Amino acid sequence: MNRIKLRENTFKLLFCNEFHAREDMPRQYELFWDNIENISDEERKYMEDRVTQITAMTDEIDTVINGVSVGWSTGRMAKVDLTILRLAYYEMKVDDDIPEKVAIDQAVELAKKYGSDDSPSFVNGILAKIL
Repeated sequence: MNRIKLRENTFKLLFCNEFHAREDMPRQYELFWDNIENISDEERKYMEDRVTQITAMTDEIDTVINGVSVGWSTGRMAKVDLTILRLAYYEMKVDDDIPEKVAIDQAVELAKKYGSDDSPSFVNGILAKIL
């Protein structure tokens, strides 16, 4: 699986956290894996680890997002946009393997695919302020 697909599936798995209790997540992970063909144990671990790390940092990430967003709090943001922002923040500030510009570009691409018409510019604007 290439990095773009890994990122997209990580986004989807992270998005599940918005709708399920923490104790339900192992079952949700299994359901998620059942719907992905040809996933290796290494890829599965990579995504699970990343989601776990982002989830553990949610309060910290949301504080930063709230600090740069004008007129929007994370509580009012669309869940898709918020999940993309959390993933991109992690890639920009924690993951040293991903250049910040790539993280922003890929976040905008996810916003185009999964968000509303306004999502790409919204995500780009918030991430530009974080950068």
